[in-house]
Amino acid sequence: MTLFTPNTKVGALNHVGIAVLSIEESLQQYQALFDSPETRIIESAQHGLRAAFIEQGETHIELLQAMRDDTVIGKFIASRGEGIHHMAFTVADVDAKAEQISSFGVPIIDGPREGLRGRVAFFSPSATHGVLIELIRPPEAE
Repeated sequence: MTLFTPNTKVGALNHVGIAVLSIEESLQQYQALFDSPETRIIESAQHGLRAAFIEQGETHIELLQAMRDDTVIGKFIASRGEGIHHMAFTVADVDAKAEQISSFGVPIIDGPREGLRGRVAFFSPSATHGVLIELIRPPEAE
């Protein structure tokens, strides 16, 4: 039995998520640094966050601001401050790859579920050398 099939192969880095205190200030700074086009801010009451995606070639920078202190991003900033929150990789089938990764003993801490920009799953950083890993299947990949 092979562990790697076409629908479970991990693709390119999709985005790096960065937790920030002020999305407006951070967005302005990152756009100036990378000479990036204007982008819109997305608010998600369901996830308790505001987000903006800055295009940087085929990879994006995802800025994340908590709308409340009791959210994942709010708790992250309270305990660690601003900074890299997660790395996201594109996959063709989030559910299949999540099942495969969890079979290796890496706990899924969230998902698979629908996220801000596609189907996602997150894996415990305690099992990935301190890095929160997200798998994503963006809608344009369907």
